[in-house]
Amino acid sequence: MSDTASRVRGVLSEHGRLAKPITELANGDDLYQAGMTSHASVNVMLALEGEFDIEFPDSMLKRSVFESVASITAAIDELIAGR
Repeated sequence: MSDTASRVRGVLSEHGRLAKPITELANGDDLYQAGMTSHASVNVMLALEGEFDIEFPDSMLKRSVFESVASITAAIDELIAGR
């Protein structure tokens, strides 16, 4: 697992309000089906911005970007690469 994915999992563990531990979810599992609400996803987004020193552009503020560890990691990797 990449360092980015590990850090994303840490943020989700703390802010995602998931119904089950993040350790029980695969990178592709739907986080909303695992109990994350839209309100929790905003908290996750803000925590990720702080953790990675990034800012999600409006074009990335959609459910699909935050639906799995894999999609979040891909978005963060894209933002970091574009610095």
